[in-house]
Amino acid sequence: MSNYLAEHYLFIKSIHIIFVISWMAALFYQPRLYVYHATATPGSELYTTLCIMEKRLARIIMTPAMLLTFVSGSLLLMVPGILVSPMGWIHAKLFLVLLLAGYHGMLIRWMKLFQTGKNQNSQRFYRLINEIAPLLMIFVVFLVVIKPF
Repeated sequence: MSNYLAEHYLFIKSIHIIFVISWMAALFYQPRLYVYHATATPGSELYTTLCIMEKRLARIIMTPAMLLTFVSGSLLLMVPGILVSPMGWIHAKLFLVLLLAGYHGMLIRWMKLFQTGKNQNSQRFYRLINEIAPLLMIFVVFLVVIKPF
C-alpha cells in the first residue's frame, strides 16, 4: 500500500488541493448567505430561497469536500517519508484544520437554526464570522509552504 501511495503521491496531492479549494470556497460563501438571511423576514420568498441555497451548498459541496479533503490528506500522511521528525508545522496545520472542521460544524448548526426560524444572530455577527475561514486558511498555507518549525 505504501508503495502505491508513493507512486501516486502527486495525483493524491492534486486531488487534496482540489477538495481543499472546494471546501474553502463553500466555507467562504455559506456565512455570506447568512448575512443576507439574517435580514430576511422568516416565511418570505427570500428566506425560503436562502434556506434551500444553504442546505444544497452544505450537502452537495461543503460536507463532501471536507470529507474528501480529510480522506486525501490522510492518504498523503501515509506516504513513506512524509512524516519525518521534526515536523511541528504539520501538527500546527492539523490543529488549524480541526478548527476549520469545528467552524464547518458551527455553520451547519446556524443553518439549522435558520431552517427552523430560530436564528438569534445579527447580520453583523455573520459578517464577523465570515472572516474566520480566510484567516485560518492563510495560516495553513503559510505553514505548508514555509514549514517554519
